[in-house]
Amino acid sequence: MKKILLLFLFLTSSGCLMAQSTYSGNVLDGSDKAYMEGVQVSVAGQKASAVTNQRGYFSVDATPGDTLKLSFPGFIEQEIVLGTERFLMVQLQDMARFLPTFEVKSQAYSYRLKDGRLVLKDENEAELPSRKGEVTAGTRSDDPNGGVAISGAISYFTKKAKQAREYEKKKAWHARRQGYYEVIQSDSVQADLMAKYELEQSDWDALVIRFNQFHQSHEFLDWSEEKVQKSLEEFFRFETAFSN
Repeated sequence: MKKILLLFLFLTSSGCLMAQSTYSGNVLDGSDKAYMEGVQVSVAGQKASAVTNQRGYFSVDATPGDTLKLSFPGFIEQEIVLGTERFLMVQLQDMARFLPTFEVKSQAYSYRLKDGRLVLKDENEAELPSRKGEVTAGTRSDDPNGGVAISGAISYFTKKAKQAREYEKKKAWHARRQGYYEVIQSDSVQADLMAKYELEQSDWDALVIRFNQFHQSHEFLDWSEEKVQKSLEEFFRFETAFSN
């Protein structure tokens, strides 16, 4: 009987130690730091999963030691072993960026990108100072069947090449929110506020979401780190006082 009781206590304490927690974060494009929408986030071996929203945000329940899997078409799948850090900033890399460039000499004709489409290049056009972003094609000199040879970076054809202007705008937008990122991603700020107001991780996650929603109209654009931190502390003080 005593052994059974000890076994029961051991299993109960182990269950407490392995209790699930909420892991949240944002997924960014590793090249331009833009938010990635539609990224599949799952916990290996479990049914728990989520899909990132327009701001790359996700939230899943998992246990420390579990493996978080993130996948998106055209990007390298990433696996993360979860630990004590509950808020994650994850960057995914475009597969096309790691593919090689190649070139075969031939009697060439050229294409260029115009208004998001490949068009035949007029050879009478004035030569541009740079041929970056141009793709050339022609018949292979070593192929009797007249095979086609293409030169240029394969990544030129990806979706990202067609959205260059949009990504530039997003990069500028992220740069204007740098003060917000410095505060909200700070482990020390989180630890101080959680200790001061005796918060659990789930409480912190819920308050941060409400904090973001409260400031949705301006999204912290051009706010300094000091201004964001002061606003965050005042928001936590008001919210916790009201809830109590």
